[in-house]
Amino acid sequence: MKKRLSILWILLLAALTLCGCSNDNHGLSKGNPTTISVWHYYNGHTASRFDELVTEFNNTVGRENGVIITAQSMSSTTDLENALWNSASEKIGSAKMPNIFQCYPDTALSLKSKITLVDFNEYITEDEKLTYVRQFLDSGYIGQDNAWEIFPVAKSTEVLMLNKTDWDKFARDTGADIYSLQTWEGLAMTAQEYYEWSEGKAFFGRDSFANYPILGSSQLGHELFNDSSYPITLDFDQSVMKKVWNHFYVPYVNGYYSQVGKSRCDDVRVGEIIALVCSSSNAAYFPNEVVLPDGTAYPIECMVLPLPNFKDTAPYAVLQGAGMAVTKSTEAEEYASVLFLKWFTESEQNLKFSASSGYMPVSLEAVKTDVISAYLEEHSANAVIRDAIMTSLTQMEKYIMYAPTGFVGGSQAKDVLERTMPALAIADRSEIENGAPPDEYLSEEHFKEWYADTLSELKQYCN
Repeated sequence: MKKRLSILWILLLAALTLCGCSNDNHGLSKGNPTTISVWHYYNGHTASRFDELVTEFNNTVGRENGVIITAQSMSSTTDLENALWNSASEKIGSAKMPNIFQCYPDTALSLKSKITLVDFNEYITEDEKLTYVRQFLDSGYIGQDNAWEIFPVAKSTEVLMLNKTDWDKFARDTGADIYSLQTWEGLAMTAQEYYEWSEGKAFFGRDSFANYPILGSSQLGHELFNDSSYPITLDFDQSVMKKVWNHFYVPYVNGYYSQVGKSRCDDVRVGEIIALVCSSSNAAYFPNEVVLPDGTAYPIECMVLPLPNFKDTAPYAVLQGAGMAVTKSTEAEEYASVLFLKWFTESEQNLKFSASSGYMPVSLEAVKTDVISAYLEEHSANAVIRDAIMTSLTQMEKYIMYAPTGFVGGSQAKDVLERTMPALAIADRSEIENGAPPDEYLSEEHFKEWYADTLSELKQYCN
């Protein structure tokens, strides 16, 4: 009997030991690795760097813990969102929902009607949270329940980028002052001067147009998408939108602004414009030469400047850059997913990614100006990317960094802002170039018609 009891105790202790090991490892096993799928929209240099870091993880921390990461680029935000929605909806022919996916709050909130997301509070301690830039981390708390469901991996803002080579020629001949580009009012006036000096060439273009009216509204005292209570309320103030109109639509139809390519960096490359506002993460795509329609080319130098603001307002800049969400699954898959995200956002890895992409690190240590400056210099980072990151950090210190409100229907509402005014400006400019009188397009009635149509569209997605 004693021998039998001893054997039972041994078996019980062995079982407890095995159970304890399983809990410590969260179900991970070196001999039987857990494969974690990641979907993102990075492309070009950024996707290459991301893939390099995935390989590094798999060969080190992943191998030690029994985790293999497989990453797939969906090329664009739109393609990624469509693929995610099809997977979450279990559409015939769609791929299985990934363990980790890149997203903005609007997308995550919409997907939550189909799937459950991991609350990172289950895996990240309070001490670990202190290692991240708090505002970056807070931007991942979404929805009415304010759960932490988007993990920050890299952040960007918007900057003004300038073909300094052609600017210098213009400034030398006209006395144009670079400080005039600090405000939208000054930029529009400078664009007119450039148009006249260059005998009809546009000066400026803008990526991600929706950020302009959203930030402008906040600067001018009206939260366009107000999340102080649920549901979201719309504050599409007519006087604010008239100011936005006067400093984009009006210069555009007069020929001072332009957009013809897929991005404004493309427009600089072909000599269509010499100044643009874009994400700091687009710095890698700013051209080093202009190629004219006749095939001749000449080298150019880039200057990175802070984002303009409306005159006599507090300076605002958008805080953007999609984070990563994790699909609710098994403990092993969830733990492995968070293990990768924590590793990716450690200072060393975060700096590697930032130095080749123009994104700001999210690690509190890595985002320090002296740390990132020294890293960029030591690793001979691309000069334009370096300037974009350093300008972004300056804005972090001096601007109000604005993270657009996420809400169900938010993607569609922001798309309304993204397309309506630019599309109208492009169409109307074309009519004027074909001989139509400008007066009818610059009338108050024309603005009010656009305003009413856009307001009607926005109301479909906001109360």
